[in-house]
Amino acid sequence: MQLTRKKKTDIVTGLEIEAGSVAATELRLNGSVQISGSGVEPLAPGAFHEGEVADPDLLADALKSLFSQHKLSKRVRVGIANQGVVVRSLRLPAIEDPKELDAAVRFQAQEQIPMPLDQAVLEHQVVGGVPAEEGAQPQIDVVVVAARRDMVSSFLQPIRRAGLEPVGVDLSAFAMIRALADTVLPDLDPQHDDAGPIEGAVLYCSLSDVTNIAVARKRACFFTRVSYTGLGSIAERLTASYGLSQEHASQWLSYVGLENPIEEIEGDPAVVGEARAALEAGITTLIDDLRLSLDYYGAQEGAVPIERVALCGPGGLIHGCAARMEGGLGLPVATVRPQALNGLDENAAARLTLPYGLALEH
Repeated sequence: MQLTRKKKTDIVTGLEIEAGSVAATELRLNGSVQISGSGVEPLAPGAFHEGEVADPDLLADALKSLFSQHKLSKRVRVGIANQGVVVRSLRLPAIEDPKELDAAVRFQAQEQIPMPLDQAVLEHQVVGGVPAEEGAQPQIDVVVVAARRDMVSSFLQPIRRAGLEPVGVDLSAFAMIRALADTVLPDLDPQHDDAGPIEGAVLYCSLSDVTNIAVARKRACFFTRVSYTGLGSIAERLTASYGLSQEHASQWLSYVGLENPIEEIEGDPAVVGEARAALEAGITTLIDDLRLSLDYYGAQEGAVPIERVALCGPGGLIHGCAARMEGGLGLPVATVRPQALNGLDENAAARLTLPYGLALEH
């Protein structure tokens, strides 16, 4: 998805914004991909909420600090993950002419997209198809993405105010797939010949402030949505009970985890117990949400069966999280990160996975 026109450049910075921080990964693209810089900057409370900009001034200040401190390229591709973006799959007759296909997509999207199309940025991508059968013409599967134009503008304004040049806006879910596909795909089928099709799909799940969910085969995304059940909502239980900052509460969640008996965990017993209870409730809710998403996806015409789950983001580092999700979903779950980030510690790599994917070229 390319919501804004980008220019070819050798250096680009992927930028991902959360309620508690902004993160950026700078890539140098000269035939190969080289990480040339990265950084994470805290974001003041109230600047960003549920994937949308709440205070442009606070966000602009954080971006200025991040890019100044880490000397990053100011040409940025920013990720969006909120419910102002709608993704739908359409099955259409195979149309070769790009203009005719675009017209057909827009016509069908009027019924599928719950927003006025004249107030939206609309993009589409062909992700598969059905060969012609006797007496019928071939069909294609198209993923359509619509984003509220005013919501996109709300991201671009503080970015420009911070002295940055936005060269692209993308779905964070698409960035997640790009970042992890090369890590996940080799293990899907050891006998797989790259020239042939991969039979199953992967459920990608980035557990961070919010949870990005996507179903893809290779780099073709069939389904994606955002769940607001994430570390942000789980940590709110601690921030409300003990007055902790979002960052401090998240550290407690990571420290306590879901594996060790709480009586063996050092620290204030009340905080430890509350952190464990928050994690138990939050992960259970997330699993229920994922099941509903999988049911919705599976009911779509031509849905490709899901073989495994690729878990990333800071939540994937919480001990016991992957095992709990595996038991709840009945699918193999593995915590993964891009090979290009292997030189970083696991916490940095988890936070920088989506910015890395945003900076990658299509």
